[in-house]
Amino acid sequence: MRVLDASAFIHDYRPDGPTASTPAVREELTDAAAFRFDAQAGSGMQVHSPGERALAAVREAARTTGDLDVLSATDVGLLAAARELDGVVVTDDYAVQNVADELGVGVEAIAQDGIEERRDWRFQCQGCGREFDADRDRCPVCGSALERKNPG
Repeated sequence: MRVLDASAFIHDYRPDGPTASTPAVREELTDAAAFRFDAQAGSGMQVHSPGERALAAVREAARTTGDLDVLSATDVGLLAAARELDGVVVTDDYAVQNVADELGVGVEAIAQDGIEERRDWRFQCQGCGREFDADRDRCPVCGSALERKNPG
């Protein structure tokens, strides 16, 4: 089962075999991409709304990787659907791919190269320079803003 992100419909991706997506992906689409979603839904694509348990698991995985602040609600739902359906996420979104790796969910990229390695982002204070594993609104030491930092 391939679970399709918006990029699959934008790039007119035509997979063999069963597919699924989420209602939130449909809401992001316009014009021809929206038509392609509707056509696939009418041709047997499963439109799946994931449960809260899967959504919570995705949010926790995204916290672990440091991607929670960059994932949209649609991204979280897409990953949760892939987890529930034991599917492969079809996406070009790096953060989605990174969290999918943390979840053990397979990924297929469309127009971009897929990720080569998973990243667990760190967060650096813009004031005092201290680094933290978890994202926060402000540095607990000096109160300055934190910025996501490439761990490599």
